[in-house]
Amino acid sequence: MTTVDRANERLVDHRVALGGTVEASRLAARLGRWAHGDGTLTVRLAATIGALIEGGELRPGDRLPAERALATAIAVSRGTVVAAYALLSEDELVERRQGSGTRVAGHIGPALPARERRAQGEGLFSALPSGIDLLRAVPTMPDLAVEIVRAHTPTLDPVTLAETDPAGLPALRGRLARLFEEDGTPATAAQILVTHGAQQAISLVVDELVSPGDVVLTESVTWPGLADSVRRRGGRVHGVTIGPDGIDVDELEAAIVALRPVMIAVNPHHHNPTGTRLPAAGRQRIADLSAEYGVPVLEDRVLAHISFDGVVPPTLAALRPDAPIIVVDSLSKWSWSGLRIGWVRADPVLVRRLRGLRQLVDQSTSVPAQLLALDLVEQARALRTAVGETHAVAASRLRAAMAEHLPDWEAAPPRGGLAMWARLPVGSATALSRVASMRGVAVAGGTEFTASVTYDDHIRLPYTAPHDVLDEGIRRLGEAWREYRAQL
Repeated sequence: MTTVDRANERLVDHRVALGGTVEASRLAARLGRWAHGDGTLTVRLAATIGALIEGGELRPGDRLPAERALATAIAVSRGTVVAAYALLSEDELVERRQGSGTRVAGHIGPALPARERRAQGEGLFSALPSGIDLLRAVPTMPDLAVEIVRAHTPTLDPVTLAETDPAGLPALRGRLARLFEEDGTPATAAQILVTHGAQQAISLVVDELVSPGDVVLTESVTWPGLADSVRRRGGRVHGVTIGPDGIDVDELEAAIVALRPVMIAVNPHHHNPTGTRLPAAGRQRIADLSAEYGVPVLEDRVLAHISFDGVVPPTLAALRPDAPIIVVDSLSKWSWSGLRIGWVRADPVLVRRLRGLRQLVDQSTSVPAQLLALDLVEQARALRTAVGETHAVAASRLRAAMAEHLPDWEAAPPRGGLAMWARLPVGSATALSRVASMRGVAVAGGTEFTASVTYDDHIRLPYTAPHDVLDEGIRRLGEAWREYRAQL
């Protein structure tokens, strides 16, 4: 297969020329399953093309395919395409001129200011108290962690009690640096910033590196906490195709050249939500690209250590010490989700900048929480192993329940992490989630994790609920699926 034939090849090669013409077949491939979802075909087509424009994949001056050519490529009437282009014109995303076709407008941006838009990740916290929550992937707390918490008796001295350094307790920063060393990544205390969980770590990095109009590259489906953080800064999130083995690194390099991102954010091991693992060659390539192009890479390691087969690769930072790679991790997923302790490992200069930003946000992390974290980090290896073993069993149980109640769904067996990425054979995940909510089970569809191109044919299914709750949730979801499919 040549690069011309690749479905994930960039729409226009901006290294050669700006204002190129987009081929109808290539645009059709990037639209994905655009017709599945809410609204008319016209509205869905306009929204999906608009997402490509706002994500930076279609750039100012690019000429869209002729209406008839695109209609043929996506099997709709010419009138549907004409009406979709008209909607894009009304939103000032494209310009339509007689004789020159339809081009992407010179000014692109979100339809609403960031502060007025609903956060993409809000849906993950919208389960009703009376229903079954299959939205959030909150892991079971290991028995060992419970024992450590109960036995915790910190030494309280006046110096520690008065500590308010925004970067964290010196003792914890030093211990986290040693934890990186134990995992194969060189680190010093000066490279560590302690945060209130990994989400704050991600937000701080985004706030420091992203300005309005900047592009951030990530997987085509990603953790919404990243996408929301970028968009609230006025930045644009561009999704790079993710397949069975993780992000497409060839397409990633093409996007670096075409879009000139200020940052690349990846979740390469036990990716949330797809559960994919990026092979060693791909990991090395990303590290090399970071060094070659000088683009900071944010590696999310929160789920990396929840491995069912013991496979946990080194950080990207370990592969290229000369590259500007930032590592974010947390003990929430393998210890106690209620203890909001995360950290950043980065260049000492960036850590100092993040420290100053942190001082403006919430001053510092709770001292009692950091002292407890010290005890938990000492048992990191055992805790990670325990969480992996517990959720390997849960994942098998989920697969058995799906085989009984959702036999026509597709899902790759997870090798780690906390959730399964399941594909619907037909229909819209968003519409199905509404039917499921009426049966008392809350699930998250692919749109909650979309970076730029909409994925509305997948459901994320965490296997973190108690076994009886998980079984009942999948049973109800199976009933909802049969009811929904009968309506199609």
